Amino acid sequence: MKKLSVGLTFAAAVVLAGQALAFEPTRPVEFVVASGPGGGTDNFARTIQSIIAKHKLMEKSMVVLNKGGGSGAEAFLYARKNEGDPNKLYFGTNNAYLLPHVAKLAYSMEDLRPVAALAFDEFLIWVKGDSEYATPTDLIEAAKAAPNKLSFAGSQSKDTDETLVALIEQTTGTNFKYLPFNGGGEVGVQLAGGHVAANVNNPNENVGQWQAGAIKPLCVFSDKPMAKSDPVHDGKGWGDIPTCASSGVNIPSYKMPRTVWTAAGTPDEAVAYYSDVLKKVSETPEWADYVRKTSQTGDFMSGQKLQDFIVTSEKNAVGVFEAEGWLVK
Repeated sequence: MKKLSVGLTFAAAVVLAGQALAFEPTRPVEFVVASGPGGGTDNFARTIQSIIAKHKLMEKSMVVLNKGGGSGAEAFLYARKNEGDPNKLYFGTNNAYLLPHVAKLAYSMEDLRPVAALAFDEFLIWVKGDSEYATPTDLIEAAKAAPNKLSFAGSQSKDTDETLVALIEQTTGTNFKYLPFNGGGEVGVQLAGGHVAANVNNPNENVGQWQAGAIKPLCVFSDKPMAKSDPVHDGKGWGDIPTCASSGVNIPSYKMPRTVWTAAGTPDEAVAYYSDVLKKVSETPEWADYVRKTSQTGDFMSGQKLQDFIVTSEKNAVGVFEAEGWLVK
C-alpha cells in the first residue's frame, strides 16, 4: 500500500490563522466532481457551493465541473494535469484512493492532497419488505445453506458495494452471488421488485422503498446506532436499526467518506484556507439540514485525523481486494 507521502501533514493542518488568511483564490474556483450530474457526490459539491455563496465564505465565485468518467478517475486525472493549481477543488469519496488499486489508471494518490471530509455515508443490509429474513443471521444462514445462490445487488463492480459484500463473505464464511447495477436507485428497484435477495445501499438510496414498506433494513455497519429520526415506516426510524456487529455480522464499521481534495503541489496556505472554509460550511444550519435529509453522519475531518482515517480505510479495503484477487499488477 502506498504511503500518503503528499498528504496533508499534521504540521500543515495547524497553520496559524494569520498564515491561513494569507491565501485567497485568484479566480473563480472550480469544483471538480468525480461523478455525473445528479449523483450523491454532485449533490455534495453543489450543497457546499450553495452554502459558501449564501454565507459569503469566499470572495470568488465557484463553478461546478462534472468529470465522472471511469468511476470518477477522470476528475483525479484532471488533478494530475493541474498540479499545484490552488483554484481547483476535487469532490469525491474513497474512490480517490481505492480506484488505483483495482484498475490501471494514469493517476495515483501522489497526485492528490486531502483537504477535508464533511460527512460519511452509512451502509446497511436491506431485504424485501415481506422477506423471510428478519435478522442478518437469518440471511447468513440461508446463504451458507445455498452457496452462490442468494443474490446481493450493488452499484458497479469492484467498487464500494461489492467490497462490502466481499467483506461480509470473508467475515461470515458465506458465498453470495453479487449482481452489479448502474447505481443505488436501480439497485433499490431490483430489491423492491424481488429480483435479488438483498442489497447494501446507503439510507438515501433506499428510503423511498422503506417508506412504502417494499423493503426493510436488517442492520447498519456502524460502531453505534444512527441518529434518532422521525419514523420512516411502521413506527421505526433510522435510530431503531441495530448495528450489524451486534446482530451477528462482525464488521464494526464500514463508511464512505464525502471528501474534498486539492492537487499535489498546492501550497499549504491554500489547503489551510479551504479547510477553514469547509469547516465553516459544516457548522451551518443548512449543512445540518443536508446531513439530516440524506441520512448521512456528519463528522468534519481534516489534517492528521483525516489522513489517519484514509490510511486505515485504504488498508482495510486493500486487504479485501487482495483476498478477492482484484489488485492490479
